[in-house]
Amino acid sequence: MYAIIRSFLFMLQAETAHHFTFKALRFCFKIPFVKFICQQNYLVEDKYDFLGLKFRNRIGLAAGMDKNAEYLEELNALGFGFVEIGTVTPKPQAGNDKPRLFRLKTDECLINRMGFNNDGVEVVAERLMKRPKNLIVGGNIGKNKVTPNEMAVADYSLCFDKLYQVVDYFVVNVSSPNTPNLRDLQDKKPLLIILNQLSIQRKVWVKNGYLSKPILLKIAPDLTFSQVDDVIEIVMESGIDGIVATNTTISREGLLTPKHALDKIGSGGLSGKVLANKSTEIIAYIQLKTAGKLPVIGVGGINSEQTAIDKIKAGAGLIQVYTGFVYGGPALVRKISNAIKHGLG
Repeated sequence: MYAIIRSFLFMLQAETAHHFTFKALRFCFKIPFVKFICQQNYLVEDKYDFLGLKFRNRIGLAAGMDKNAEYLEELNALGFGFVEIGTVTPKPQAGNDKPRLFRLKTDECLINRMGFNNDGVEVVAERLMKRPKNLIVGGNIGKNKVTPNEMAVADYSLCFDKLYQVVDYFVVNVSSPNTPNLRDLQDKKPLLIILNQLSIQRKVWVKNGYLSKPILLKIAPDLTFSQVDDVIEIVMESGIDGIVATNTTISREGLLTPKHALDKIGSGGLSGKVLANKSTEIIAYIQLKTAGKLPVIGVGGINSEQTAIDKIKAGAGLIQVYTGFVYGGPALVRKISNAIKHGLG
C-alpha cells in the first residue's frame, strides 16, 4: 500500500510531499477509529530502559521530520518508541532558500540544506505543553544562523531552559552542515564551553526539584577517529550523558547518482542508505574506546531490519530513522521493532 502512496508523493517536490503527507495524515486521523487502527497495526511494545527513561520500543524518529512538534499525535500512532523534535533555535527562522530537499531515488538517499527552519523555541515550547503523555520526546537544539559562534553558547542555553519542562531529553546539534560555520563548534574549546554550560543549568533545575534530563551530543559522520577521540573526552569531561551518531554527511562517496545530477543539486547534508556502514563504524568505535560505558543513539542509513540490528550490535542502545522512513513508510518501523524484539531478545 505504501509503495502506491509513495509513487504519488514522489511526483511532488520533496518538501511539498513532506507537508502534504502530514496534513493528509492529520485529516485521516479525524475519521473515527483510523488512528486507533494505525496504532494497533504499527506499534510493537518492547519496553527498554535507556538513560533513566522507559521507552516502549527502541526505534525513534530522528530530528528534522517534525521540527516544530506539530505532528506528535500522528507520529505517536505510527509505532515510534520516541520522537526527536527540532532542530529548535531561540528565534524563528525561515531556513535556506527553496528548493532545499532532494531525493536520490536510485540510492535511497536525501540531500537537504534546510538550514534549521523552525518556529522558534517559544512557539515550540508552547506546543509541547499539549504533547502526547505516553510518548518520549527529545529536544534537538541549535543556534540561529545570525548568531556568531563566539556567542553560540547563549543560544543553546536559552533553548535548554525554555524546553526543560516539556521534553524528556536533549540533543545538542553542532554537526549540521547547513548552518555556516556550525561544525566549527565541534572543536574542543567551543564545544566544551557549550556542554559545560548546559551541565551547570541542569544542576540548577535538579536543585529546584526537577528531574535530571539526559543530554546527548549529535556528531557528524565526517569526523576522523582522532576527532571522535576528542569528542569522547569532551563528553566525559562535561558530564553529559551520551552521543547521537551520526548526522548527515557532506561526502558524496559511494553514490550511484551521476555526478552531473549531484552538481545540479549542489550543497547539503546527505542522508540515507549510503551512510549505514560509516555511522555503524563510528558507533562501534565509540563503544570500543569507552568499553561500552558511553550510551549511544544510532542513526544513519537504517532502511531495513538488518541495518537496524547492525547498529544495536555495534553498541547503540536506541536507533532512529529518517530517510528510511521516507522510502519505507510506517511498515518499516513495525518490521524493525519486531526484528529487535524477537531477534535480539
